[in-house]
Amino acid sequence: MSRINFPPADEQFDIRDVIARFEELEDTEPLDEDEAIELAAIKGFLEEVEGCGGDEQWRGDWYPVGFIADTYFEEYAQELAEDIGATNREVSWPHTCIDWEQAARELRQDYSSVEIDGTTYWYR
Repeated sequence: MSRINFPPADEQFDIRDVIARFEELEDTEPLDEDEAIELAAIKGFLEEVEGCGGDEQWRGDWYPVGFIADTYFEEYAQELAEDIGATNREVSWPHTCIDWEQAARELRQDYSSVEIDGTTYWYR
């Protein structure tokens, strides 16, 4: 299993990977100092987003699955628009005329945020 360092350095991450890493660390004895710090950080994060809706049930609570870094959210909005058929990147107009910064701001209204080590991540 690949190791997940917490906080994640990715533009997006999945709660299921975080849970898997938490369970891996939980079953590790003895933990070294870095692992103990990582386990505590993950535990704090899981407690913060516990019960915040979402599609992943773990240990009796629901968790949001996807987390998107604030610095990546505009690109995420573009990808989402394309995925749902709202735009087509292969067609220059009107795709090139869209104010993606504004589109991302409006989309972000449907999301909640959590801060991890100075980085804001959005989820719903």
